[in-house]
Amino acid sequence: MFARFLRRPAAILSLTAALVWGHALARAEDRAGDFDYYVLSLSWSPSYCAAKGRDADPTQCRAAKPFGFIVHGLWPQYERGWPDFCRTDMSGPTRAQVESVLDIMPSRGLINHEWRKHGTCSGLSAGEYLETLRAAFEKIRIPPALKNTNKTYLAAPETVEKAFRLANPGLNDAAMAVTCSRGEIDEVRICFTRDLKFRSCKAVDRAGCRATRIKIPPPVR
Repeated sequence: MFARFLRRPAAILSLTAALVWGHALARAEDRAGDFDYYVLSLSWSPSYCAAKGRDADPTQCRAAKPFGFIVHGLWPQYERGWPDFCRTDMSGPTRAQVESVLDIMPSRGLINHEWRKHGTCSGLSAGEYLETLRAAFEKIRIPPALKNTNKTYLAAPETVEKAFRLANPGLNDAAMAVTCSRGEIDEVRICFTRDLKFRSCKAVDRAGCRATRIKIPPPVR
């Protein structure tokens, strides 16, 4: 019995080492261009600006014309999980390439971060990745009620999804998710095939907001 007790920590350490090694091996297998689909993440800018306060990016939160939905990122995904920070020989975006998407992704820091974390896994150059990001954004029609709002709404996440579905033929509930934090809308995430057609994505759909109702604050003017 005593000998069995002494062997137990060794077994636990072996199991822990195996799990750590397995995770490291899985991370090492993240290869640029090896993924199943994209997630376009649209962030509701008023929620971000309110949450960050003085720490918010001024390009986004002190703009002359307030932003509504902006692009948080375009994320390559596996059917289970996702790659990130892939090794690549591609250089980062140039200043001109960054400037070219500031109208839909108004943060230079975010653009460069998203390239490093997600764009490197796309198998595209930085310029091609940002062009694909814009193409995905331009596939989406923002529902009119969320595009020109000047008041705070209370709505169920399902209602927001329905608005997007009605505004975008071919988009269904299983191809998107609304996320929330602190009782407010955070993001709308929409799944695309690699050639930017809507597709279902159970993992993303399951991770949606569970709240009964969420607040949708208006852009600050």
